[in-house]
Amino acid sequence: MSTFFTDEDNGWTDDSISFGDGAPAPAQSIEAPDANSLAVPGAPAPTVAFAVAVVESDPPTQQQVASLLGEGVSTFATLEELAARLTGTPVVAVLGPSSSTPDSLAFVDRLLQSHRELGAILVTNELTTALLQQALRVGVRDVLAMPVETTQLVEAVQRVASALSTAPLDGDPSALGVADEEAGKVVTVFSTKGGAGKSVIAVNLAVLLAQRSAKPVCLVDADLQFGDIAVMLKLAPQHTIVDAVGAIDRLDIPMLQSLLATHESSGLLILPAPLEPAFADQIGASEMVQIVETLRKFCSFVVIDTPAYFNDVVLGLIEISDDVLLVAGMDIPNIKNVKIGLQTLRLLNTPMEKLRLILNRANSKVKLDVSEVERTLQVTADSLIPSDVVVPQSVNKGVPVVQDSPKSGVSRALHELADIFIPVDAKRRRR
Repeated sequence: MSTFFTDEDNGWTDDSISFGDGAPAPAQSIEAPDANSLAVPGAPAPTVAFAVAVVESDPPTQQQVASLLGEGVSTFATLEELAARLTGTPVVAVLGPSSSTPDSLAFVDRLLQSHRELGAILVTNELTTALLQQALRVGVRDVLAMPVETTQLVEAVQRVASALSTAPLDGDPSALGVADEEAGKVVTVFSTKGGAGKSVIAVNLAVLLAQRSAKPVCLVDADLQFGDIAVMLKLAPQHTIVDAVGAIDRLDIPMLQSLLATHESSGLLILPAPLEPAFADQIGASEMVQIVETLRKFCSFVVIDTPAYFNDVVLGLIEISDDVLLVAGMDIPNIKNVKIGLQTLRLLNTPMEKLRLILNRANSKVKLDVSEVERTLQVTADSLIPSDVVVPQSVNKGVPVVQDSPKSGVSRALHELADIFIPVDAKRRRR
């Protein structure tokens, strides 16, 4: 847990400070909250001290929001009052519903641009897509709908505070702590035919990599019309790829981190697909590539689940990928489509060395031999995933099969697939 500034440490005093127009500000200090009041298991731990301020013109709502954050939270009626108190100390501002107007958000935009030490969360009475996108565009890190739970708000404050601790100053990318590190690897899971088991493989591979990696691992659901990743992991995400695209002009690491959902049991980060198929038309290849390139700055692996067809988004993601897992089922239509897909990728000058063939349900008694498939495709399979009833059972439970049935044959095969990227000794796995 971080240490927190006291009133004397952080420079917030009870002395009157002038507004920009010369009017005196109220004699109010921002005090750091009690460390215990903001301790949430699993929430990012800020590495610098920070203060918390609640901004809301309606007194009952102001007190309601402030009470959720415990002792030591400063309150302000207007954004102008808060602006007058900023001295360079990291501050997380929780903005109440009165800050949801276009004029207020325009002021927030100017305030955040001039004060890099400030991070903002908006709490609103009604969360609409238009308001969410407008708030993210001006730099608000998270938007929550009233009534908000204590844990939900505290976790949001923690995330924003963590982002403040790594925010670059004066355009210096090294302040992010990742400039000198190798960028994470992008692994795209693709199939030319639906029903091949692509999403199951993407989910379980990502979970295993997250469990093995010291750095974050993110799973991106790039099936923009009918993505199932959130359902398969039993998540109800607040944000999706649509929100990241809506803030694409201001998208940076802290903002993108605030949009990711977390699979608690594995620590895997998830950027879900849009909730409605119509939103897919708003997302282009350039936006998706920018999002993934931002993710790989702080993640060791970015695993991407794609739709079962070629389009500009898929081709853009394949181009920037370090590895492409081409998933095929053990039936003639699947193999035919994979062969056509390989021909297409060759015509597009995709390096064949980054393609890995994954044969799913490879032990199925369908009178189709693995060696025959490899000979037809002129590619050697890198992984053979057996057919097992535990797979649909785990999907229906919303639990990855490597967690639900860790001793099954399919889990062992998925572990061997993960070994390609992060090797783990088999004896250690059994333990």
